[in-house]
Amino acid sequence: MSVKAALREQRIETPSWAYGNSGTRFKVFAQQGVPRTPFEKIDDAAEVHRCTGIAPTVALHIPWDKVEDYGELAGYARERGVELGTINANVFQDDDYRLGSVTHPDAAVRRKAIGHLLECVDIMDQTGSRDLKLWFADGLNYPGQDNLRARQDRLAEALRETYQRLGADQRMLLEYKLFEPAFYATDVPDWGTAYAHCLQLGDRAKVVIDTGHHAPGTNIEFIVSVLLRAGKLGAFDFNSRFYADDDLMAGAADPFQLFRIMHEIVLADALTPAAGIAFMLDQCHNIEPKIPAIIRSVLNVQEATAKALLVDAEALSAAQRDGDVLAANGALMDAYNTDVRPLLRELRAEQGLDPDPMAAYRRSGYAERIVQERVGGQAAGWGA
Repeated sequence: MSVKAALREQRIETPSWAYGNSGTRFKVFAQQGVPRTPFEKIDDAAEVHRCTGIAPTVALHIPWDKVEDYGELAGYARERGVELGTINANVFQDDDYRLGSVTHPDAAVRRKAIGHLLECVDIMDQTGSRDLKLWFADGLNYPGQDNLRARQDRLAEALRETYQRLGADQRMLLEYKLFEPAFYATDVPDWGTAYAHCLQLGDRAKVVIDTGHHAPGTNIEFIVSVLLRAGKLGAFDFNSRFYADDDLMAGAADPFQLFRIMHEIVLADALTPAAGIAFMLDQCHNIEPKIPAIIRSVLNVQEATAKALLVDAEALSAAQRDGDVLAANGALMDAYNTDVRPLLRELRAEQGLDPDPMAAYRRSGYAERIVQERVGGQAAGWGA
């Protein structure tokens, strides 16, 4: 498959929550024109897809995107030229979850949390979504606070009940995170823990790699390769970090890492939608305008992918067989150092898109229009 043909098939899912106000533990900086409803979030996601051509789905977060009629929301999305994608559960904001959700020592709290997970599957049935994504803030701050092994048993029980509720064409995606908000022990802290639970559940349970959820210096592309080999990589949450879970724009902090990750994807022929890996953004735009930040992130992933597709696979393989360290590394660096922007501009023009998505958005007047129209009501958002 040619580089352009592969890029034409690429799909990146944007997150509904990234269009609303967000912040750190210290402050939310409200912006003008942010959505007030899930319908307005879909409008913004449709604008990103109009400009980029490769972001045709938008993920929902429940209850942040709760509506009376999910069929109506799905229909509205289709009218705007996009589809509803992954359903994300939220079992980390209620006061009841102070000591955990599905691993909480109180059975009543666990039942409440599992009930929400099952509710999310009900929503998937209404939206036609394939994937349920689970991230748990559950964990401990102090040694002795709870029984570590018992919490794993509770987690396994909740995952099993939810997995059994899935339809034949639906999947469970289990995300992990090294720390925060739990600092002594997180119940799903790493890819190995997520993999072990998914392995017990079955073929439709997969691991999510959030690029900000690792210890400093972690070789994320190694994790990618291992999970690809095992058939257990289900999705990415793309973002950038300098220190911890910074949730900055994808490709902003370490574009070379993003290239290395996409190189493993290309090697495994796992780029196309048929391969079953969901390439999603999960970011927190605190100081930058929302829609342009998401467009920039989509373009950064696309550029890293284009560079990965340009790696001379035959030369790389030959150098590896010969033990030629410098030639092998050089094959990767030659592709990474290639300016793919002219190629991508040409591709967009061939697809009837503006060659410069960021400029297209600026010229569209969309940003000015939503500032004028979205006056009053409660702006969507989360944070401190």
